Amino acid sequence: QVQLVESGGGSVQAGGSLRLSCAASGNIFTIDRMGWYRQAPGKQRELVADMFNSGSTNYADSVKGRFTISRDGAKRTVDLQMNNLNPEDTAVYYCHLQQIARQYWGQGTHVTVSS
Repeated sequence: QVQLVESGGGSVQAGGSLRLSCAASGNIFTIDRMGWYRQAPGKQRELVADMFNSGSTNYADSVKGRFTISRDGAKRTVDLQMNNLNPEDTAVYYCHLQQIARQYWGQGTHVTVSS
C-alpha cells in the first residue's frame, strides 16, 4: 500500500502565497506521475499540476504562471508553490500518485483564499 500525507494548506488573502507539500511512503517501487488535484465545493476534481517521472510537467491553464510544482525523487515528495492566489483557488487540494496502473490519493488539505 502507498500512503500520501499532505501539509501546508490554510487560509490566505488574495494575492498571497502558500506552499503545499506531500510525502509518499509505503510500497513504492516506481513513481510514474505525482502531483496535485483540487476540488472546489460543487465542482468536479480537477488537475492542478503534475510531474512525470521524466520531469515533464502539466499545469491547469488557470494556474500557469502562478503555481510551480517540484519533486524530490529521493525523498518521494512533491511540493506545490502557489503564488498570487485568488478566491477561485479555494478548494481541497489532493496529492496524487500514479504507480503503473494504480492511483493513490491523499486525504486532502484545505486552501481558502479570501478577497
